[in-house]
Amino acid sequence: MKLDLPRLQQQAARLAALPLSELCAEPQREREFAVSAIGIRLGLARQKLDAEALQVLLASAEVADLVGGFERLMNGDEVNPTEQRPALHTALRSDLGESPIARAARAEVLATRQRMEQLCVELESSTVTDIVSVGIGGSDLGPRLVVDALQEFANGRFRIHFLTNVDGSATARLLPRLDPKHTAVLLVSKSFTTQETQLNGAILRDWLGDDSRLYAVTANTQRAAAIGIDETRVLPMWDWVGGRFSLWSAVGWSIRLALGRTGFDDLLAGAAAMDAHALQTPLDRNLPVLHALVAVWNRDILGLSTQAVLPYDERLALLPAFLQQLVMESLGKRVELSGNAVAVDTVPVVWGGTGTNSQHSFFQALHQGTQVVAADFIGVVKPAHAYAGNHRALLSNLLAQCEALACGSASSDPHRHYPGGRPSILLLLDALTPHSLGALLALYEHSVYAQSLLWDINAFDQWGVELGKRLANQLLPALSGGEPAGDAVTRSLLESLVPELR
Repeated sequence: MKLDLPRLQQQAARLAALPLSELCAEPQREREFAVSAIGIRLGLARQKLDAEALQVLLASAEVADLVGGFERLMNGDEVNPTEQRPALHTALRSDLGESPIARAARAEVLATRQRMEQLCVELESSTVTDIVSVGIGGSDLGPRLVVDALQEFANGRFRIHFLTNVDGSATARLLPRLDPKHTAVLLVSKSFTTQETQLNGAILRDWLGDDSRLYAVTANTQRAAAIGIDETRVLPMWDWVGGRFSLWSAVGWSIRLALGRTGFDDLLAGAAAMDAHALQTPLDRNLPVLHALVAVWNRDILGLSTQAVLPYDERLALLPAFLQQLVMESLGKRVELSGNAVAVDTVPVVWGGTGTNSQHSFFQALHQGTQVVAADFIGVVKPAHAYAGNHRALLSNLLAQCEALACGSASSDPHRHYPGGRPSILLLLDALTPHSLGALLALYEHSVYAQSLLWDINAFDQWGVELGKRLANQLLPALSGGEPAGDAVTRSLLESLVPELR
């Protein structure tokens, strides 16, 4: 761990008696605690911090060598030691890496993008009207978020559908709406052994009745060929890109088909701009670094165990789900790189929803619940619609909630008392475009990596997801009447379930 806990705890103790409302009352507070870059304004004015405490946090960033960490990441150093791998997702969108490894990866990426473009042109000149992207986790959440968020930028050539869950209900609902003669299917899976993708892929392959409209994105080309997908319709994934960091690659093929080449290129350019910002900007003006430092401050110094993600733009409705995976799969670790137990809590529970809907749902708990929740509010200054009155109302609610959570409102009636002191980050996008969305998602990626450096943990493995999948594969035969498996509780449940499934 690279945090100077004693000094940070001293700062928290010094600030403990100072209400957040008093900090927010300082005339220059907002300007002094805001940084803008790449069409994004990061506001930290409503955090339980002052300039002195922030300097102590920045000192931890120096000790953790965040600048060197970003260099190692982009140069393809082994930043994922438990799997002996680099994590070169930045090479998917920028050429900042200077090492031979990074340059070789970038060359592979550009060659793959050229192949993907050729296949896109072929699809655009065909009779295909619908694309079904089949994947789960990182092979689904990122592309689904981007396609949904940027509908205003869609070229209109294809309708894009996503099929992810192993639950057959989604498949049963989707297929009757489609014509197999005018549908293409993208199977997206690094290993091509993922249970959900295998089962849904097999159903769709049979439904198509024609393998010529079946495509794959995978690192396992042999398994793709085994189900009849010609190698010319297979695009690669690499072990140096984790699924939750992969939407910029051929995993985002559905994004390219939805937005066209210009839209996809703009998305990558926005992320590349944030890569350069993270690598080259001083720590005290660096958006991902500041975001990461505040996240660590809230989690470990203030002891806040959950983080709400609250986009005040319906187009970003899927952002909380995307960030759940990005943050919790990356930072949900109990040991340091050395293998020793971490000395502090790491990841918060990430959850959320869109405003203003959420105000009529869980905001009661945010304002008056016993647990203080840190929050990221995300807003868009310029809308993509002409309903100016609606947008003014949306922004007024966004700003009001930030103020109300921080400052509260006193009342002699305890039921009407708002204690305040609830910290939030405000991220304001000038507009929601492919470029700004790319920058926003890359900001969160780099914040997660910076937090992992501060905690000295591995942000790029995910061993925790493996045990349940392995046990599920062992239990599958038992659900068909095979030999009983599992612990005593599972075996008892199987005794009652198996007759019902026959």
